Amino acid sequence: DLSGSITTPDVKLNLGGEFIKESSATTFLRQRGYGWLLEVEDDDPEDNKPLLEELDIDLKDIYYKIRCVLMPMPSLGFNRQVVRDNPDFWGPLAVVLFFSMISLYGQFKVVSWIITIWIFGSLTIFLLARVLGGEVAYGQVLGVIGYSLLPLIVIAPVLLVVGSFEVVSTLIKVSSV
Repeated sequence: DLSGSITTPDVKLNLGGEFIKESSATTFLRQRGYGWLLEVEDDDPEDNKPLLEELDIDLKDIYYKIRCVLMPMPSLGFNRQVVRDNPDFWGPLAVVLFFSMISLYGQFKVVSWIITIWIFGSLTIFLLARVLGGEVAYGQVLGVIGYSLLPLIVIAPVLLVVGSFEVVSTLIKVSSV
């Protein structure tokens, strides 16, 4: 026959230098063996990464790829193959969102349609390339098609300015295609 009792010491909490007595709920839980519910783990510094690092967004890499697409001249030190060889998701998504914001001039529904066309159009091109024997990844296709909208984004404001000059605007439209 085993019997006994557990006496709990008068435990005080240290909060910011001053000691206060535990509440009755805390004492009740500790007496019943549920004190582990009240334990607080210290934050691990490894878990406190910045949001951009957590989402794997490299702004310098995106900026470099945008410059490579807009100025595809190897003499300036821009390697345009980096868009294909080192695909990312966030840069092309930002370009497509920016393109859809420019296209938003009439309706808000345009944004979802442009993103849908980008994703499923890239999937179609990816499947066609794979069927034809190409060794491409879906991320590469998404990146190349997403970044290829940059010239259209640059030309849109230019056309607003020179739109009244029919010959100039036609030449700009033809050169962008």
